Amino acid sequence: MSPEETERHEQFLRSFTASELAIRAYVRRLVPTRADADDVMQEVSVVLWKKFGDFRGGGDFRAWAFGVARYEALAWRRDKARDRLVLDEAVIAKLADEAEDDEPRHQRHRDALEQCMQKVDPDQRALLIQAYHPDRRIQDIAASSGRTVPGFYQWLHRVRRMLLDCIRRSHSQQTTSP
Repeated sequence: MSPEETERHEQFLRSFTASELAIRAYVRRLVPTRADADDVMQEVSVVLWKKFGDFRGGGDFRAWAFGVARYEALAWRRDKARDRLVLDEAVIAKLADEAEDDEPRHQRHRDALEQCMQKVDPDQRALLIQAYHPDRRIQDIAASSGRTVPGFYQWLHRVRRMLLDCIRRSHSQQTTSP
């Protein structure tokens, strides 16, 4: 790989990695299931890489990626048109517009959640993350934590409440700051 290709590759990876969660959340709002979102995200990733040479370096990568994701979700919809559970193109377009408009608010929520998660004890943070892992069962996590399943759910509820309160405080501080 030439130095220019290496630099281009690194620039793409930096931009994509910084925006991947937001792009995935955007795609998730446009398709019915998580598995569908995974399929669309694979295509979005490939298209973004192939067309990265067309992206203007000073532009907004996330906005550009949302545009690509929108078209890939529409392409997915056309491919799945035989399925009765697929949304109409106009509905997908409306959802995409709303998702783009909501993105700054969602990013503030993600940033606040990330800051609040740092305040949780590392061992408890690990348990919390495990509770949301798709391949883990709550029964197993509860047992490994030394709690009963109902006890684990109570603990999980308290941690979620604490995180929600922290996020709300963060938002209220942002709105009262000059």
